[in-house]
Amino acid sequence: MTRCAVLGGGAWGTALADLLGRNGHDVRIWAYERDVIEAINRSRENRRFLKGHKVHARVVGCAEIDDALDGSELVTVATPSHVMRSIIRSGKGSFQAGVIVVVASKGIETNSLALMTDVASAELEESTVVAISGPSFATEVASRQPTAVVVASTDADAALFAQQSFSSADFRAYTHDDVIGVEIGGALKNVMAVATGIAEGVGLGFNARAALITRGLAEMTRLGTKLGAEAATLAGLAGLGDLVLTCTGSLSRNRSLGVEIGRGMSLEEVLAGRETVAEGVITTRSARALAAREGVEMPIVDAVHRVLFEGQSPRDAIGGLMSRELRSETDR
Repeated sequence: MTRCAVLGGGAWGTALADLLGRNGHDVRIWAYERDVIEAINRSRENRRFLKGHKVHARVVGCAEIDDALDGSELVTVATPSHVMRSIIRSGKGSFQAGVIVVVASKGIETNSLALMTDVASAELEESTVVAISGPSFATEVASRQPTAVVVASTDADAALFAQQSFSSADFRAYTHDDVIGVEIGGALKNVMAVATGIAEGVGLGFNARAALITRGLAEMTRLGTKLGAEAATLAGLAGLGDLVLTCTGSLSRNRSLGVEIGRGMSLEEVLAGRETVAEGVITTRSARALAAREGVEMPIVDAVHRVLFEGQSPRDAIGGLMSRELRSETDR
C-alpha cells in the first residue's frame, strides 16, 4: 500500500483518486472547492464534478493542501493547467523530498510556454516527475470501463512505480520515456477538439472531421518533433489515441465548446454557462505562441485562435484552411 495524495478535485482528479483507492492505496484528495471535499467525505460522491459515481472508501477529502500531502509517497497533480504552478507553490513545503509527482494536467503554461511536467520540475527540484496521459474520459474511468494510458518519465523506475500504482484490471498504463511527446499530445489534442467541434457546429460532415483530425495530428507532430519528441509517440495513445477520443467523443468538453461556437455563440457566452474548464481555450493561445517561437506552421491552431479571440467567423476560418496554397501531404 502506498500513501497517495491527489491535488485537484475535478472529475479527472476524483477518478484517479478513486482508481488509486480501488487499487488498495491510502489516498487523500485536496480540492479548491470545500463542498467537493465535504461531499466526498459525507456521501462518497463528488456531486459537483463527477456526479453518480461513488468514491472508494480509502479516499479521504482534505480541505488543506498540506494535510493531503503529509507523508505522501506518490502525488498526483490534476489541477487546471493555468493554476498548477500556484497550487504546487502553495503546498511546496509539504512535498516530501524525492517524492514521485505524477502530472495529470494537460496544457502549456501561458507566459512561460512550459509543459506541465516542466512546471512541476521547476517548482519541485528534488522530486521525480511523471506525465500521465492518454484517451481517458473521467466518467468512464470511474465506471471501470477499459482504459489505456501512458506514464512517461526520464526516470524508468519512477515510470514503473506509477505504472504499478495506477494499473488495474480495467486501467492499463504503458511506460514511456518520451515526456515531451506525451505532453504535447495531451495538450494540443484539446485545441484540435475545439476545431472539430466548430466544424460540427457549422454543419460540416464526417469528411471534414476526418481531415481535421488527420491534419491536426500532422501539426501536433511538427511541433512535438521540433521540441525533441519522437514522431512515433504522437501516433500512440497520448497522441492519436487521445486526439480521436477528444475530437469524436460526446463527453469531450473541448469538442462541445467548439460545437456551440460553430452554432453562433460567442466564447464569452459559452464559458459563462460552464463550471468546468475546457483546456483547449487556454492552450490555443499558448500553442500558437509556442509554434511562433519555434517557427512551426500550425494553420488549424491559427484558425481556432482567430475564431476564439479575433472575431473571425467559423465559416471564414474553415474557408481559409481550404484555400491555403496547395502542397504535398508530406511537407514538413
